[in-house]
Amino acid sequence: MGKDDHKIDADDRSVFDVLNERKYTVDYFQREYSWEQKHIEQLVTDLTSTFLDVYTEGDPRTAVEHYNNYYLGPFVVSSKDGMKSIIDGQQRLTSLTLFLVFLNNLQKELGGKESIEPLIFSEKYGRKSFNIQVEERKKCLEKLFLEGCYDAQPDDDQSTINMTRRYDDIGEAFPEELKGKAFPYFLDWLKYNVILVEITAYSDDNAYTIFEAMNDRGLNLTSTEMLKGYILSRFKEPKDREKANRFWKESIQTLHSHSKEEDQRFFHAWLRSQYADTIRQGKAGSSNEDFEKIGTRFHSWFRDNLHKAGLKADSPDGFGKLVHEEMKYYLDAYLDILEAQKKEKPGWEHVFYHSNWGIADSLGFPLMLAPLRSMDSPDVKRQKINEVARFMETFAVLRSINFRKFGASSIRYTMYSLVKELRGKDIDSLRALLGAKLAEMPEKWDGLGEFRLHGMNRQFVKFLLSRITGFIEQQSGAPTNFSTYFVSPGARPYEVEHIWADKFDEHRYEFEQKHEFDNYRNRIGDLVLLPQGTNQSYGAMPYGEKAQHYLKENLLVKSLHPKAYENNPNFIGMAQRLNIPFKPHVSFAKKDIDERQALIHRVCEAIWG
Repeated sequence: MGKDDHKIDADDRSVFDVLNERKYTVDYFQREYSWEQKHIEQLVTDLTSTFLDVYTEGDPRTAVEHYNNYYLGPFVVSSKDGMKSIIDGQQRLTSLTLFLVFLNNLQKELGGKESIEPLIFSEKYGRKSFNIQVEERKKCLEKLFLEGCYDAQPDDDQSTINMTRRYDDIGEAFPEELKGKAFPYFLDWLKYNVILVEITAYSDDNAYTIFEAMNDRGLNLTSTEMLKGYILSRFKEPKDREKANRFWKESIQTLHSHSKEEDQRFFHAWLRSQYADTIRQGKAGSSNEDFEKIGTRFHSWFRDNLHKAGLKADSPDGFGKLVHEEMKYYLDAYLDILEAQKKEKPGWEHVFYHSNWGIADSLGFPLMLAPLRSMDSPDVKRQKINEVARFMETFAVLRSINFRKFGASSIRYTMYSLVKELRGKDIDSLRALLGAKLAEMPEKWDGLGEFRLHGMNRQFVKFLLSRITGFIEQQSGAPTNFSTYFVSPGARPYEVEHIWADKFDEHRYEFEQKHEFDNYRNRIGDLVLLPQGTNQSYGAMPYGEKAQHYLKENLLVKSLHPKAYENNPNFIGMAQRLNIPFKPHVSFAKKDIDERQALIHRVCEAIWG
């Protein structure tokens, strides 16, 4: 090993310096790209909120040079033979690349001409390639870059599937107020004012040592640790400080058992749910307010806003109550929600449903915590949380069947305002308020009349069919539920399948053009859930033959066949009790899809209406 092999360099670099026409590979011990919605949403929110807090409409472009910088964190590379391999930080750099791809596509829509492409891919020896090179992800990135969407394929690895979903999440999280005059300013700021620290090792041994150290030990105090330091400093008696410190350490340890960032998400949710009053207006040039500041530096926001929590800096008793009563109560509620998101269980069902299709956690958790009061009994707490989750699920479903987005950027002002309205409500008042909010929505269940599958909503269609199928089976006394179809534990996963085979020629008597046939074939009335591979064995059969096989499947599928209505009193009783017009279909033409579409409409009203 040469003497230079022992060298380690650390340099602060802008996003432009890190990515502009620079090539990286991803080392073998790096895990799959595994960021979840909450991670990418936090990144986009942090970056856009920090920029909007300093941007002033009317500034010259040159003013961006003097805007505040944003530190995105360190990443580690190994440099050998002129090639740089990412040792630590590929999650962040991959996410940043996805964000740049999104911004480049958005720029095309807005008619901009800023230079972003060299940050995403570059040319070397006459061949173009992405700056972060992972062969398995190339096809996905190319589609996202050229078309702005990618339909995941059965043989795609988990990284590719995650990248596709996180790209969609970026679009939901990106604020509307940046899509105007502020957009080129934001691109300048992102390229030159967002800073990373590049740590370069010149041997594999040194690189892996750094990788282990950075993943075993934190480099900076977090907002949680700084908040803890401030709160503990308010206690005068050592025994009181030690008691609070012991509770704090145990609480953070419990949160970290879920995720290493869970402590920060808890404080975001708790402080927003109970104490935040102001919200940034949805226009460029507006300053960050309580809700945004809590999301970026909650420790400093808390110190500056003690009065909103009813505290005085020189009142140890108040801080004691805050920690041992308020924080403890809301932490227990937060942990209850985390557990309810993992598994469908009685009394908490809507938390689980919502976690699979619903509003982002950055909005959802403050909403679920908002109506709680620390004197609420465990049962009242559960009812309030589940009631809010039911509202959020219904809100998300209504938006989705009407082809409306419900990403954080498009509904943040509405939902943060609702947080304040929900605070401290008793259960009856809470139900009345949430019912009124749903009634005021412009999106109605009539949207199901035209609802269909398209390239970007397959996951929601599976969610919707799983909720419908699980509901009618539970109401008919079957042991199956939503999880049976959406999660499919210990079984072949269920897939969205068409009743009609993809054979336009067999339907020419009803359709002149293939696109008309395709549109009808993708309607929810022509879709069912079947175990993976099942439809492949008989999917191309004529409907009359296929329907015989449907008798072995779930009730929603089975209800197509006349025999499902023989000697099945639980099913018949369910349909009569809920006034759902189930009927068999001897043949399956265009009018039959219309009738099934109306049936789905009625079931949805029974579930959510």
